[in-house]
Amino acid sequence: MSAPSSDEAIRDASAREIVLRDIRLMGDSQAVDVRFTDGRIAAIGAAAVADAHPEARVIEAAGRIGLPGLVDLHTHLREPGREDTETIETGCQAAALGGFTAVHAMANTQPVADTAGVVEQVWRRGREVGLCDVIPVGAVTVGLSGERLAELGAMAESAARVRVFSDDGICVSDPLLMRRALEYVKAFDGVIAQHAQEPRLTLGAQMNEGELSGELGLTGWPAVAEEAIIARDVLLAEHVGSRLHVCHLSTRGSVEIIRWAKARGIDVTAEVTPHHLMLTEDLARTYDPLFKVNPPLRSADDVEAVRAGLADGTIDIVATDHAPHAHEDKDCEWSAGAFGMLGLQTAIGVVAATMVEPGNLTWAQVGDRMSFAPARIGRVADHGRPLEVGEPANLVIIDPDAPWEVRADRMASRSRNTPYVERTLPVSVWATFLRGRPTVMAGALSGALT
Repeated sequence: MSAPSSDEAIRDASAREIVLRDIRLMGDSQAVDVRFTDGRIAAIGAAAVADAHPEARVIEAAGRIGLPGLVDLHTHLREPGREDTETIETGCQAAALGGFTAVHAMANTQPVADTAGVVEQVWRRGREVGLCDVIPVGAVTVGLSGERLAELGAMAESAARVRVFSDDGICVSDPLLMRRALEYVKAFDGVIAQHAQEPRLTLGAQMNEGELSGELGLTGWPAVAEEAIIARDVLLAEHVGSRLHVCHLSTRGSVEIIRWAKARGIDVTAEVTPHHLMLTEDLARTYDPLFKVNPPLRSADDVEAVRAGLADGTIDIVATDHAPHAHEDKDCEWSAGAFGMLGLQTAIGVVAATMVEPGNLTWAQVGDRMSFAPARIGRVADHGRPLEVGEPANLVIIDPDAPWEVRADRMASRSRNTPYVERTLPVSVWATFLRGRPTVMAGALSGALT
């Protein structure tokens, strides 16, 4: 084999080695230089530049904030089956633009991800796209029917190595079935992620139950429908000694139950969505289904409680519950509208607005809630890692001085159902790196790199 030409050597060095100049890791006040080599962090500090290849690619971060690549434990990518609303490719584009390097794809696809074959299909398609790592979530029950357990062990042993199981969108309401699922996943250190919604208390429910639902004439969705399932399930998790994760927690009472359970030593974790940190039930006054979501937007008191719970660590993570829907499923009357909102591209901006700017979280704590903790819960080995030498070069660079106005036509998702249209978020994602390779660079808000 002939030796590579000088041009080839330069291209190879540039592809293998990147130097980030003046980046504030974890929001630290002191900027440093960082070098990526062959997909890992090779040096931090003076050696990052001094020992770099002469043709390494140099990127001026100019004091922007560097966090470990974000990890979403709750994403709906819709493929297979509803590619008209989202595909793994468009969802990964949105994820990269939002600073995510790994997303967990929920199981409510068509067909349902309840077998080793389907989860492997999703996992392999994510690898083909290559913009972020797609980790499938397996269904708890066959067809999300709530009648018998799915092939949990086969999905865990598949190439996708599934560790998170959820019927999200539907509650595993049968307590015996939930107990069996919690017992089963102990064998491979899995976790059951529960959609906490007592179905008999939410028949026909359209929005948060309270004075406003009565005023608007919309069937109310009581907080106790969520809280009753969480209370039951933390006790079941304690009884069998298994891991439980609570999806999209939304009420003050739910926060208090999780706080009590953790104080008791129960192995439970919980997530809150960006929209439950920012938006309230008052938006139902518009009768615009853009603001219709499951669980529903709650009261201002509930929003205050979930912010406090996220700040003090009772709530472990922020998860987007990114839920794309076709135009006709949102451009209709409220009662006919689908539940769900886009979340991947806007998540970090909403967290900055609701948690960082008011002083509820530092940027280092954002790194914990949006990277370290979700990777730990999902047992994802190569994400949510410290920004240290030898670690995978999964990184998001956030520009704290670049607010951006959310526009539906700038969403990478195939759908446009963002609830933040015309809102200005205080920060933007400047760059995202997956194993040292840039998937998003400055000015690319309109599209991820391919």
